[in-house]
Amino acid sequence: MSSFLSQLQGTGVALVTPFSAQGFIDFAALANIIEHVISGGAEYVVTLGTTGETPTLDKFEKTDVVKFTFEKVNGRVPVVVGIGGNNTKDLLKDLQNYPLENATAILSASPYYSKPSQEGLYQHYKALAEASPKPILLYNVPGRTGRNLTAETTIRLAKEVSNIAGIKEASGDMGQCIQILRHAPKDFLVVSGDDALALPQIACGMKGVISVAANAYPRAFSDMVRFCLDNDFAKAKTINDTLVDAYNLMFEENNPAGVKAFMTEMGLLKNNLRLPLVPLSDGVYNKIKAFLATR
Repeated sequence: MSSFLSQLQGTGVALVTPFSAQGFIDFAALANIIEHVISGGAEYVVTLGTTGETPTLDKFEKTDVVKFTFEKVNGRVPVVVGIGGNNTKDLLKDLQNYPLENATAILSASPYYSKPSQEGLYQHYKALAEASPKPILLYNVPGRTGRNLTAETTIRLAKEVSNIAGIKEASGDMGQCIQILRHAPKDFLVVSGDDALALPQIACGMKGVISVAANAYPRAFSDMVRFCLDNDFAKAKTINDTLVDAYNLMFEENNPAGVKAFMTEMGLLKNNLRLPLVPLSDGVYNKIKAFLATR
């Protein structure tokens, strides 16, 4: 697992899915975004994460996005594929049917809405890991799923299920993060899922971030993370201080509406989302334009 750990240290970018005005996937824009983040120095990309509005993509679109991402990345950086949801049986089929040959790992968000017990979460992830052709990264994001994957359950999975290789931890609970880092096996990858907390979480021992903000700011964010991993927190803080206001604006109303607004102003995509998500309100969008005017 040591080579796996080295592949997914640093900054992974949870890619947005750009849409045309008619609501179709804008593959030309997606190609540009992939180039933008790779040339910006990101260590890997994550396709079909929740930042990619995957709940609104059908299975044919998801397959097309995965294949397209592999084609455009062309082996230059690792690709992690998001396969998560609240129907374990369907996810087991997806793990067998999606084109995963070129994937480095699977990122799987905890079941949403159902609010299973900790034992239910354990059995869900155990079933996925046993069926998966690739290592599984847990994704704990209770603000979206409605249920926290506790440190105890995370450590149990890390120790007892061999194909579970790491976690994207986005609870925002620093105490929980510290417990995971303290008790998980040494070869268990722990990365942040909170852009604004990345610096202190890496200081506590995390090995990187799966980032939203790096869609817009791959160079600055990746440099910040690399400085953190090199224990040069003074330089990391200097960069992070320039990004803090951007983090706040990106998440003021909704993700990915916030980062898509930034990327629209940067010419990377058109400001289109799929219902139930809508573009930012004019008030927040104008704050972003004012912020960018000062850069």
